[in-house]
Amino acid sequence: MKRFFSDLGAFCLFSLAVLRKVFTRRYAFSACTEQMHRIGVEAISVVNLCSFFIGLVLVIQTAAQLARFGAKTEVSAIVFASFIREIGPVFAAIMFAGRSGTSIAAEIGSMVVTEQIDAYTVFGADPVAKLAVPRVLATALMLPALTAIACVVGIASGFLLAVVHLGLDGSRYLKNGFDVITGMDIIACLTKGVVFGLLVGLIATNIGFRTERATEAVGTSTTKTMVHSVLAILLVDLLLAQFFLILQGG
Repeated sequence: MKRFFSDLGAFCLFSLAVLRKVFTRRYAFSACTEQMHRIGVEAISVVNLCSFFIGLVLVIQTAAQLARFGAKTEVSAIVFASFIREIGPVFAAIMFAGRSGTSIAAEIGSMVVTEQIDAYTVFGADPVAKLAVPRVLATALMLPALTAIACVVGIASGFLLAVVHLGLDGSRYLKNGFDVITGMDIIACLTKGVVFGLLVGLIATNIGFRTERATEAVGTSTTKTMVHSVLAILLVDLLLAQFFLILQGG
């Protein structure tokens, strides 16, 4: 417990330092855009592939259960609500953490091992502003976009399967799906993307900077990044789900 609270305190102090530098603009915007491409654009294929197959599986499983009650045509309501409210944001964040979060931790951890971080300090540069801030900004900005794309891909794959394989009417499928989605659901989905992206960026950079000076420590840092990111995403998702439920009067 002592180590847990010590690590939590160090993470909070690191996060405050990063966020303070974000608002004081002590970073290069070009570095941020470069990281947005490396972290976000290059992760689109992985996130979309995951969402595509989840959409297919969700339609198959949901339709099989609803067919028992003669309500197979209502499968779209479940698919739309599930993807927008939970599956899209959570699975996109988890895949993002595995693809981009671990990459960030490995990159910064390797710089620690090879003493490049010390070189930044010796030459008077702030390693947090140079390395952490652009990556945290990139994760916070790109994950909402990836989340939105993942939701569209998952819903589209489910639509295709429902129409082609199950023989459902396409227009009715879309109408039933859009009827259950509210503006608050979309706001909640994108908000989760921002929060999860911020968490992944902060966790990955924090663990990267705290990598021990040993070659095998880089692998340990990437593993810790994935585990800690997933746990943080699930915990915060629970809190945000309850928060938005209260806002909707639930």
